[in-house]
Amino acid sequence: MVETITAERLRDMIDADEEFVLFDTRSPDSYDDWHIADARNVEYSGSDDELVGEFDPDVIGEDDTVVTICATGNSAGKFATYLEEEGYVEEAKTVEGGMEAWSMVYDEVPIATENDDLVVVQLQRRSKGCLGYLVGSKRAGEAALIDVTRATDEFLEAASKRGLEVTRILDTHIHADHISRGRRLADRLDVPYHLGAPAATRDPQFEFDPIEPNDTVELGDVEIKAVHTPGHTTGMTSYLVDNEALLTGDTLFVESIGRTELQFADADARDGARIQYETLHRTIMTEPNDVKILPGHFSVTDDGEYVDVTPGQPMFSTVGYLWENNEILRLPEDEFVEHMFENLPSKPPNYEQVIATNAGEYEPEDQDEETELELGPNRCAATEESAVADD
Repeated sequence: MVETITAERLRDMIDADEEFVLFDTRSPDSYDDWHIADARNVEYSGSDDELVGEFDPDVIGEDDTVVTICATGNSAGKFATYLEEEGYVEEAKTVEGGMEAWSMVYDEVPIATENDDLVVVQLQRRSKGCLGYLVGSKRAGEAALIDVTRATDEFLEAASKRGLEVTRILDTHIHADHISRGRRLADRLDVPYHLGAPAATRDPQFEFDPIEPNDTVELGDVEIKAVHTPGHTTGMTSYLVDNEALLTGDTLFVESIGRTELQFADADARDGARIQYETLHRTIMTEPNDVKILPGHFSVTDDGEYVDVTPGQPMFSTVGYLWENNEILRLPEDEFVEHMFENLPSKPPNYEQVIATNAGEYEPEDQDEETELELGPNRCAATEESAVADD
């Protein structure tokens, strides 16, 4: 009998390095666009309940565990039954909710701090490469949530586990790759929703509590300072937390830097790259070498491989390390600008509609449309591969 497992259970099997064969029963096009690392594509029709693609049963060893996954769980479950009925396996497992469920799997990872009052937790959306944060003060019992996604319960649970009350919600910018739920959650909790004041350049169709560059918000004695870091967008604001960590949004990542042409296009594109260069060299990289860089994303390839990071482990670098090792940062300005337009990854799926949603210009019809808009990894970095050289 087919066993149904959760996407979280699949994550745990992967992290434990368990031996199993994973079959992805979606169409070849959907598989090529985005899949879990090492998954094998065997197309199976859920509506017709029949094998469509080619299937080689010899890839299944005598004692292999077999797991199936599809878009929502339908065709994969039927393929698992097919495998059992044909005698290829005694028992197969199938992932409930399929890749849609996989797209909402999170890891909650504490970040070490020098200040024993300060709490920083990184919320990692491992399928898409989104990073959000909880920043809190133990003594004050207060927390701020930064770059909240649709998985609001994950963020609230992180605060609740630590006995912290959420008193503020912030976004680094108007996102292009996923739907933000910061504003909606702030309304629900009746707390301020902040964007950096320069976000007004994006003409958001809603009210927010602006933080001017270099102004701070406090959680007890913990300070969060707004640092205007334009380039990825005109309104991009990073947040310097207690002079220990800089939440850089889509400006600087642990393995690359943020692309600029999603907002800046055509004749303005190179101007955007020059703005990014100025931000990196005259703002971010002037911070002390030991300041942690906590980005808004990490890179996941279409093949489900992670670039320079391990899900479930802290994802950060430091100003000093990146200055010494990020090859893009070391380029002269003109070479940097040209580099930003060579071999750029494809744009994030549905990015214009996602931007419109986050700017308050468009409202998806239902949760299914929200899921469809978000499917696939983020593509906010300027490179597909790591730009950081090994020591």
